[in-house]
Amino acid sequence: MSVVDELHRDAVSGVSVTEVPEGLSAIASSNCPAVIWRRDATREFQAWIDALPPEQLPKARAILRPEAVRDAMTHVCEASGTPDFPERRRLIDDIAALADVFASVMGAPWLRLRLDAMTTNACRKFHVDAVTARLVCTYRGTGTQYGMSAGMGDPDRVFTVPTSAPIVLRGTLWPTGEDTGFLHRSPPIEGTGETRLVLVLDPIFHPEEDFR
Repeated sequence: MSVVDELHRDAVSGVSVTEVPEGLSAIASSNCPAVIWRRDATREFQAWIDALPPEQLPKARAILRPEAVRDAMTHVCEASGTPDFPERRRLIDDIAALADVFASVMGAPWLRLRLDAMTTNACRKFHVDAVTARLVCTYRGTGTQYGMSAGMGDPDRVFTVPTSAPIVLRGTLWPTGEDTGFLHRSPPIEGTGETRLVLVLDPIFHPEEDFR
């Protein structure tokens, strides 16, 4: 079964799939635990980022206004030694665009941005994040894994978000608070030699609380 078929088939569980960035606003729909923007990176970009030595992958943690993300990511890439190729500019532009889209969807004046290059297991247990909502985009390596659980255990079927496809997930602080049974995790990669580059964006509504 193709990735496209898998995405559409899982959409019946409440997970929405969109072809356009504006479709991420479906996260506000009733009983929609997650939205996936189905898209592919260009062959040139994927080959470039997959070939970079892990130490040259950009890494960052910051709280920023969406309009400041492009300049911040340019400085991060310079500091990380990420080679200045057209693909680097494409990565910076894409992160900035995702920040704009997600901030608009959430009505958030600030974002917490995390860009991690990971070679070990991060959050390998299925869970729900303690946030209002979260955007995750894996630029390199295996994407976020997710599924539906009928009880307290792990999902019976596990799906993987394609590389470069952003997913927006509801967290435990989502205003309506319904339990949809949707869980996700970072794929277990320790010992495989794989390096993942993952962007995480969280909405920040009261930055003074996060700056303490």
